[in-house]
Amino acid sequence: MSGLAAVEEDHHLLLQLRWRLESGADRRIRGVLVATLARHLSAARQYLYPAARRLLPDGPAAVDRLAACDVALLHSGGLEVAEHLRLCGALLAQLRASRPADELVRLDNRMRIAREAAPSRPHPGLPRTPPLNKIMDPVVGVVDKVRDAVTGRTTWPEDLWPARNV
Repeated sequence: MSGLAAVEEDHHLLLQLRWRLESGADRRIRGVLVATLARHLSAARQYLYPAARRLLPDGPAAVDRLAACDVALLHSGGLEVAEHLRLCGALLAQLRASRPADELVRLDNRMRIAREAAPSRPHPGLPRTPPLNKIMDPVVGVVDKVRDAVTGRTTWPEDLWPARNV
């Protein structure tokens, strides 16, 4: 597994969901897009952004630009994903160029775990920086998961596109 693959997987899913939403393929896609985005940003705020701030020479400025973009992205419901992908892609490239592979794999593993426990909805009032977001996001994530189960809300792309037996 390459370092930071979780981020790239999320980016690929966000693009796929955005494209499918435009094509009108399934009315549940908007909910899955929002949930995927909420989980992705939660994990990034917990681990990727703090690591970039700490490890990259222009990390604080790059993360500030990305965080400002993320606010607009959340307000659009995931529709304006291109700028996030551009800024985050540049951040990933800098991290890969400057950090050892084992460090990136550990960061990727943390992000995968955080993504699983993250909220499935945007919660603008929650803390956005560690350490409080590392405490609050999983708690709110549990509440969101219960709410999603009770309402029957689809939040994972796999539920839209079940695996095919080959």
